[in-house]
Amino acid sequence: MASEDIAKLAESLAKTKVGGGQLSFKGQSLKLNTAEDAEEVIKQIEEFDGLEALRLEGNTVGVEAAKVIAKALEKKSELKRCHWSDMFTGRLRSEIPPALISLGDALITAGAQLVELDLSDNAFGPDGVRGFEALLKSPACYTLQELKLNNCGMGIGGGKILAAALKECHRKSSAQGKPLALKIFMAGRNRLENDGATALAEAFGIIGTLEEVHMPQNGINHPGITALAQAFAINSLLKVINLNDNTFTEKGAVAMAETLKALRQVEVINFGDCLVRSKGALAIADALKEGLHKLKELNLSFCEIKRDAALSVAEAIEDKVELEKLDLNGNSLGEEGCEQLQEILEGFNMATVLGSLSDDEGEEEDEEEEEEEEEEEEEEEEEEEEEEEEQQQLKERGQGEQDSMTPKKIIGSQDSTPVPSPPVDVATFLAFPSPEKLLRLGPKCSVLIAQQTDTSDVEKVVTALLRISSVFKDEAQVKTAVHETADALMKKAFSSATFNSDAFITRLLIHMGLLKSEEISRQAVGEKKE
Repeated sequence: MASEDIAKLAESLAKTKVGGGQLSFKGQSLKLNTAEDAEEVIKQIEEFDGLEALRLEGNTVGVEAAKVIAKALEKKSELKRCHWSDMFTGRLRSEIPPALISLGDALITAGAQLVELDLSDNAFGPDGVRGFEALLKSPACYTLQELKLNNCGMGIGGGKILAAALKECHRKSSAQGKPLALKIFMAGRNRLENDGATALAEAFGIIGTLEEVHMPQNGINHPGITALAQAFAINSLLKVINLNDNTFTEKGAVAMAETLKALRQVEVINFGDCLVRSKGALAIADALKEGLHKLKELNLSFCEIKRDAALSVAEAIEDKVELEKLDLNGNSLGEEGCEQLQEILEGFNMATVLGSLSDDEGEEEDEEEEEEEEEEEEEEEEEEEEEEEEQQQLKERGQGEQDSMTPKKIIGSQDSTPVPSPPVDVATFLAFPSPEKLLRLGPKCSVLIAQQTDTSDVEKVVTALLRISSVFKDEAQVKTAVHETADALMKKAFSSATFNSDAFITRLLIHMGLLKSEEISRQAVGEKKE
């Protein structure tokens, strides 16, 4: 290493910020290729007693340097926060997974209990997710509360790997009596698309403790949005939902609106540039009328919303006393519509919450014709998606038949035999609940779910009850199935000698956002002192 490089490194390290258990090399543009390059960094890590947070953002770490830094971290059991975004600048993609594996293995060896892991802006792709997959499944992440993976290029494959790792982490941590309680999830600009989003939605539905979800710019269409909506319904503590720049269309917007009716803690909704359109906006307006009393920000900008629908949204926020910002810019209100919007909000004494309308597209001359065109476009999109799904199913079916000597049957247009729905079991329903799955369990769904729920575990009973309740619809068959299943579960639980009813009520209130877990901890401490 040249003397001028050493001098430059020493100068950068002199700027290192230390305090509050945090060691920061943030933004120092350190080029750590070899073990020798990393000597000063390692020294500071080794000499730092009580290291709780390590910031490596804005540097570039190679495979060899990562190995020796990892060695230093093996003794840092108190490490809780890894701020490791943008730390592979200029690296080959093949270098990143082994570097991440070394660092992850070190945290596992140290016995660290992470609270925050930030690997954003590292562009490592699906292979990079493999690099920290083992870490996510390990005890080091059983305590994880914040996972930040913005702009990593994970793609569909990476999203599926990530989802599987999160589910495994939850399963293992639950077996230890302390289920993964992830609060913040960020994965914007990752090209997750429908399949990646659906896989993650399944993981979210299992976890059930999310408070913030940020997944903007992921190419997600209505099937993925609908899957996320179903998962969000189970996460009753959600405060922030950011799905900016995906494609809802009416179908996705209606599904999300139904979920919003069930969520009581939501403060920020960002559906800007999501093609919600007028019918979707009307569905969201209905959700606003029914609840969302803690809402502070609502972004429905650039969503192809027309005047009447936008005015309905404005009228629906009348009682939202905590609202600070309403963004309806870039829609099709027209000059008169913009004035009407402002008048409505002035009537509520809420004119200050309205954002700029400078990019309004103007009112369409022939709204009916425009709406018909939109409906035709949506139908075409749905038909295309259905065709793709059918092709995929045929492809998978054909793959399975390759080893068979039986001639393949060619399905003609006259063959109208319906394809049976795949079977559903209790575990599948509870992992990713929907009204259809509950009904497909059959007339004995209430008995099956009650039988297969361990009522000695209060957390499992609460989770099962909330997931059953989340599929409630005002349709006779679904309503009856939900009522009977919930009744059967509660009857079994409260008739069991091992069931702790007080703990059940407490956990239920926590999941509903009516009681904070911190309050229980303080109460328990007070009882011990007495």
